[in-house]
Amino acid sequence: MLKRESGIKNIKGIGDKAAQKYEKLKIYTVGDLIEHYPRDYDKYERICNISDVQEGKKATIEGTLVRRPVIKNVRNLKIISIKLRDRSGTINVTWFNMPFLLNSLKIGSYYILRGTVRRKMNGLCIEQPEMLSKQSYYDKMDKLFPIYSLTDGISNNSISKSVKYALSEFEDTEDALPAGIRKKYGLLSYKKALEGIHFPENMEVLKQARRRLVFDEFFWFILGIKAMSKNLAKQKLKRVYNENDVCDKFIKTLPYELTDAQIRTWNEIKRDMLSGYVMNRIVQGDVGSGKTIVALLALLFNYSCGYEGALMVPTEVLARQHYEEAVKLFDGLDVRIDLLTGSTSAKEKKIIYEKIAAGKTDIVIGTHALLEDKVSFGCLGLVITDEQHRFGVKQRKNLAMQGEDVHVLVMSATPIPRSLALVLYGDMDMSVIDTMPKGRLPIQNCVVDTSYRQTAYRFIENQVKAGSQAYIICPMVHENDEMELENVIEYTEMLKGQLSPDIRVQSLYGSMKASEKNQVMEAFSRGDIDVIVSTTVIEVGINVPNATVMMVENAERFGLAGLHQLRGRVGRGDKQSYCIFMSANKSKKSMERLKVLNESNDGFFIASEDLRLRGPGELMGVRQSGELGFGLADIYADASVLNEVNEAIKELPDETVRKLVEDNKRFVNCQIAL
Repeated sequence: MLKRESGIKNIKGIGDKAAQKYEKLKIYTVGDLIEHYPRDYDKYERICNISDVQEGKKATIEGTLVRRPVIKNVRNLKIISIKLRDRSGTINVTWFNMPFLLNSLKIGSYYILRGTVRRKMNGLCIEQPEMLSKQSYYDKMDKLFPIYSLTDGISNNSISKSVKYALSEFEDTEDALPAGIRKKYGLLSYKKALEGIHFPENMEVLKQARRRLVFDEFFWFILGIKAMSKNLAKQKLKRVYNENDVCDKFIKTLPYELTDAQIRTWNEIKRDMLSGYVMNRIVQGDVGSGKTIVALLALLFNYSCGYEGALMVPTEVLARQHYEEAVKLFDGLDVRIDLLTGSTSAKEKKIIYEKIAAGKTDIVIGTHALLEDKVSFGCLGLVITDEQHRFGVKQRKNLAMQGEDVHVLVMSATPIPRSLALVLYGDMDMSVIDTMPKGRLPIQNCVVDTSYRQTAYRFIENQVKAGSQAYIICPMVHENDEMELENVIEYTEMLKGQLSPDIRVQSLYGSMKASEKNQVMEAFSRGDIDVIVSTTVIEVGINVPNATVMMVENAERFGLAGLHQLRGRVGRGDKQSYCIFMSANKSKKSMERLKVLNESNDGFFIASEDLRLRGPGELMGVRQSGELGFGLADIYADASVLNEVNEAIKELPDETVRKLVEDNKRFVNCQIAL
């Protein structure tokens, strides 16, 4: 029998080389593998005419090969191209890194192919299709097949086989979720849920399996938060904070007027810091609402009382921008500020470590580098984390624990309806910045279908010629990084052909090295790039006031809150900004969802509408991008489950909570220490 902690090499067919490839997916044990849930499911549709295929959707076509296969090299990819014809027309077909197919591709032969329809430079194309016999096609009709996130050298079929073997040999131990809760809420057993999420017999089984696993994710997360908050509740502050007018004087020097919401939030933070108890507060504010200046006020007040402060952000570019902003705004004050990131040289790091330990710096702004063992604060009084959902709860607490009693402030631009926020952030006091800075022009939005693409390109071109910059987001949902890379690069090359030759276009994608991403984002920030073609890696970590246009391809693939986050990259300067949501799906439901963005720039209203328009039946495809680090759970689609979990935990005695956390640290830590 296999146990959760058994190494991945205990699975039949996985040796040393395969194990190394699985590590790229962060799969080291049997438990990691069985929790590598499908990202989607495939259901084979009926064969359609080539003339009826739709961009962004899967299609099954049949026809005759009418051109000799062509093979070309693009970076490290070998791309095979053919042309297939049926009675209604022809279409190009491409495969990546499958040169062996050349032996089975013959001019005049008949094929059934199934793949995703993409738009390329020379029109629609079917990408990476499966080649099917008539018998295999009809055998697969109306069945659900898991689709996994992959990496180079690991196929969907190999993961499916490994998971099937692991589940057949998996030790069926006692379910960690209390039996009373399982019975009350009608939940499947854990093993049945695992079988149902990977290999569902039908949609109903899939829904029940997913509900159980989502329940688990929320349960262990909230249970861990509850246990942690018991230890932190009203912790007495041993250090002394005294009222002073440093921040009042500083506010008068700002080149802009703070909003009422910013002032209210700052007063709540200051009151916490003066209360005699440790602050544990979250500031929720829409994208561009001015959370950064509130954080800087807290750091300045902390400094004025004689203590060190730390601001941790998710990317190096954002850390540098915050650092430069702080240096500029605090000019004339005797505040010592340092920047600490992964790319800081070893020599510079050593100097900064020594300054931090000796209390010779007042504010340190950085990334995960602040969590390194060598960082030891001499007198840390305040820890702030920006874009808090990018850091695990335990990570934030670990930084705070560098001091004996440290104020904790977390910032979130993720719009979450208050009803859900009270559950997710139940361990924290909450402030909301619900108005935008004065003088900021609202973003003008439009939702269009793919027939408007050329019009959009001309608009982007005119904006760039007028001195602005633009983003184009390609939400590539592919089987591996190589295909993502090829699509972003190919889109970039196609765009260069569509825009004026003097417009500088650059790509940015997830599989780039961190240093390369930073170089591209910094070049864009400096104005050395006019248009950046990116995956959602651009969502957090860059502030370019000169960027006035964002165009999102296949906008229907995102949740509304995720799209609103992306939109927040523009509209940060004094120019009019625009967001173009392009949808390949013209269905009434899809357009109704996107219409919400067309009509509002209010993130909290959009979040509420997302909650209203989406439901448990919408299992995959538009979930938020890793919201709060959950593997399956989506706080919008699964709001009803989240509320059930909250009610279930409220009924548990404190002793039961303590014992559950103690006995199930693996589950708890998985959710709160990502």
